[in-house]
Amino acid sequence: MSGLVVVGVDGSASSLAAVEVAAGEARSRGAGLRVVHAFVWPAMHVPLGPSPLGPPEGGLRNMVDRLVTEAVERARAVAPDIPVSHVVLTGEPLTVLEAQSRAAELMVIGSRGMGGFVGLLVGSTAVHLAAHGRCPVLVVREQPHADGPIVLGVDGSAAGQEAVDFAFAEAALRKAPLVALHTWTTWNAPMPAPQDPSEPYANPPGALAEAEERLLAEALAGRQERYPGVVVEHRVVHGGAREALIEASRSAQLLVVGARGRGGFAGLLLGSVSQALLHHAHCPVTVVRGTTERH
Repeated sequence: MSGLVVVGVDGSASSLAAVEVAAGEARSRGAGLRVVHAFVWPAMHVPLGPSPLGPPEGGLRNMVDRLVTEAVERARAVAPDIPVSHVVLTGEPLTVLEAQSRAAELMVIGSRGMGGFVGLLVGSTAVHLAAHGRCPVLVVREQPHADGPIVLGVDGSAAGQEAVDFAFAEAALRKAPLVALHTWTTWNAPMPAPQDPSEPYANPPGALAEAEERLLAEALAGRQERYPGVVVEHRVVHGGAREALIEASRSAQLLVVGARGRGGFAGLLLGSVSQALLHHAHCPVTVVRGTTERH
């Protein structure tokens, strides 16, 4: 065993679903699993033990012990052959889990926790970790299609190269096909034909589509040789990235994207496309931040 997968738990159904996914990830990677709970109440000086008037098994401390025990049991039921550890750390969840991500090769979290507001599609902890985590962050949303492909969003940016590497490695681990999806929109469409037929096109018909196909091929260059067993489909779509990736997620087992693409604003840690996918994708989403973004 080498490596570590970390999963955050808070007792919610979403976090227990994340535990099952995390256990499967640890098993496929030959890694250990660490179950982490951020215990915020001690810092607020709230009594942790059972009430003198209540049952002896009551109290916040006993409640936390029970939810962590349930999570560990759920993980061992999914992957009995992996080492599972657990830790309860005093602190606010965002701070605790971000610190834990420094030692992990993958952080797994549910899309909404116990503190989620009704109608809120994805919790603040999930968005924060996707933007600030020091390793790839897998946010468990709807139930994935077990036999579906891994869908990779490719925009050709340097920041997205680590997402490409992650997606190929994940496809190899899962023995799943990979759909590499690149989109382009009308803002960079070919110029219209000149009025004088003797004049050349500023961009000949089809030239831009061909250029986008070359961009996708260049973004994936070298990976097929490193992962010869991965079957890859190149998919170039004329349309918006959010819409195309959300639609592709309907039949996927995992969606992989970079944190920020070519259109990202300087200083913005999580791009609008990645945020939209965390809110609306129909399968789990892994956000991979580039190395330079993590410093």
